Amino acid sequence: MQQVKKFLERKEIMNWGERVASRRQRVHEQRPLVHHITNLVVTNLTANVTLAIGASPVMAYAREEVADMARLAQAVVLNMGTLTGDVVEAMLLAGKAANNAGIPVVFDPVGAGATPFRTRTAQKIIKELHIDILRGNASEIASIGGFGGHTKGVDAAGAPARVAEMVKQVARDLNTVVAVTGATDYISDGERLIAVDNGHPLLTFVTGTGCSATSIIAAFRAVEEDGVTASTAALAYYGLAAERAAAVSQGPASFQVALLDTLYNLAGEKLARGVKIRLL
Repeated sequence: MQQVKKFLERKEIMNWGERVASRRQRVHEQRPLVHHITNLVVTNLTANVTLAIGASPVMAYAREEVADMARLAQAVVLNMGTLTGDVVEAMLLAGKAANNAGIPVVFDPVGAGATPFRTRTAQKIIKELHIDILRGNASEIASIGGFGGHTKGVDAAGAPARVAEMVKQVARDLNTVVAVTGATDYISDGERLIAVDNGHPLLTFVTGTGCSATSIIAAFRAVEEDGVTASTAALAYYGLAAERAAAVSQGPASFQVALLDTLYNLAGEKLARGVKIRLL
């Protein structure tokens, strides 16, 4: 019985490689429009990453047009990185328009837990909007889920042994898909729990790589109805691209350039064979 279980698990993991490659191909073929309300620090990188994977980015922030723009998109990214009252209002307007139009919303609660303003804003967005996918680091998701802890900047991490179960619990409590990124990425909808082991430490030396992960997830969600599949495929693809880019880089600057090139070129069998996905 144990051998049968292991065989089925191996077969499922092989199927995941094919899924990752096929969703990557869908993005390339369908070129979904992804509306970003993101932060000033990462706008250029996330737009270029979105273009490199075959999707189309639009960065529109004005309250007067965000609802209209959201209705034109195939996915909407809401990112709290550089937060102001106007940005909060714009995110709520865009999110509600997307919800009413059945367009998926991916929320990146940058720095949740670091200040009361950020924590309140994250809670308000989650309360007032339907969030299809919540993507953050362990500390941000722990803060939102009421697990305590304090965010140091935007890069603090929760206790590794507890992260997977925390992700599953927060997903269950919020009735959404949660994707926590770190040395290992965890994705859950409250029932399924998946780990992605692709990635490279150089990602932590370039500002905006976490936000770029959110953009890729949104693009994949635009072409894939299941949020767990979209998030898992996006993060495995992104992590493998980081591994390949790091292999030809000398440091953060060359890595950033190589990452864009690798995201642009990585597809098909090379992508399917390289993903590291575990079913938990």
